[in-house]
Amino acid sequence: MKLLKVTLVAALTAGAVVLLIGAAREAAQPAVNDPAVRGKYLVTYGGCSDCHTPLKFGPNGPEPDLTRFLAGHPGDVELPPPDLKPGPWFAATAGMTAWAGPWGISYAANLTPDVNTGLGIWTEDMFIRAMRTGKHMSAGRDILPPMPWQNLAALTDADLKAIYAYLRSLPPVRNEVPRPTPPGGGPGYE
Repeated sequence: MKLLKVTLVAALTAGAVVLLIGAAREAAQPAVNDPAVRGKYLVTYGGCSDCHTPLKFGPNGPEPDLTRFLAGHPGDVELPPPDLKPGPWFAATAGMTAWAGPWGISYAANLTPDVNTGLGIWTEDMFIRAMRTGKHMSAGRDILPPMPWQNLAALTDADLKAIYAYLRSLPPVRNEVPRPTPPGGGPGYE
């Protein structure tokens, strides 16, 4: 009888420990029902910051400038028209926010919710349509390389809505990115 009581107490204790560990693990998981949390995960692992956050030089070399997180190419730095030569090539700036190639010059967009220079006036539907079609909201111009919109087009509506929710949760950064330059220079794309 005493052995049965000890066994029962041990079993109940072990069960309680397993339940507590499970509850602790569950509590440590981010709230998956919060679209902005899912969006942050997708933006982080999608590498959006690699192109949309300018670099600055720190003590160990280039590092993201977090004061301009996802604010795109610095508005005060415009590139001269590239010297186009035949062949498959492209070039990027040291800050990794502007690229030149056969398409001309493209600049990483400001993804923050700034209403004048970022995605602040974009609706969720506009954002999803741009990611699905590869067409920019204004005038329907193509979203230029190296933006991997084709990869984003393959995401579910829920994932694109989550990315939009996360981008809307960021602090707005005023940064007017230069317009893309067509091949051979000339006025920028609209």
